[in-house]
Amino acid sequence: MTLQDIDINRLPEHIAIIMDGNRTWAKEKGLDAKLGHKEGAKTLEKIVRYSNKIGIKHLTVYAFSTENWNRTKEEVGALMLLLGNYLDDFSKRADTENVKIQILGDVSALSSNLQNSINKAIERTKNNTGVVFNVAFNYGGRAELVMATKKIAKLIQNKEISIEDITEETITNNLYTSGQPDPELLIRTSGQIRTSGFLPWQTIYSEFVFVKKNWPDFTEEDLLETIKEYQTRTIKKGK
Repeated sequence: MTLQDIDINRLPEHIAIIMDGNRTWAKEKGLDAKLGHKEGAKTLEKIVRYSNKIGIKHLTVYAFSTENWNRTKEEVGALMLLLGNYLDDFSKRADTENVKIQILGDVSALSSNLQNSINKAIERTKNNTGVVFNVAFNYGGRAELVMATKKIAKLIQNKEISIEDITEETITNNLYTSGQPDPELLIRTSGQIRTSGFLPWQTIYSEFVFVKKNWPDFTEEDLLETIKEYQTRTIKKGK
């Protein structure tokens, strides 16, 4: 599969990815789970760079869910450290490659050091005009909807809007992805066939593609395969 095998003029504007299988990948190789996450981070950087190269406008990845706090203290600590180091390091290269980094999720629950890394990465890349790279971290789909509901309730409380003013657009505008298009394509690796609470409002019309490979083994060619599948489906729908 090469870039010539897809219609470059019909790329999905927004791709969402559930990066599953890091721990399974490590277990199958007799390695510690944190090494699987580290290898997964390498794959992520490769996919972000390639997405930017071929013209994807928005890429959203599920990096850490609100349920992931239930994992071992050691693994959670390793993930936090990995994200901090990843943002500090990648944001420098992302800036030179015109990638814009954003974080989706409740960052208030994270350490001050990690919040600082997040804020620096966002600030450093805020004016970039390439792919918008959304990292869903400490993210839960239901939690996002609760957050949006509270924001809207606050607007009503402050008499900025009335209950009658609430529309689907009102909810959309109060989500983490406000101002961005909904994903046309959602990819999940590792062979699991579920969405695990990822972007429930935004993905109601997304095409889902489930890939059996674990995330560390996912390649640029695999990304093209999923885009090809997406394009095949949309052709059949007459889009």
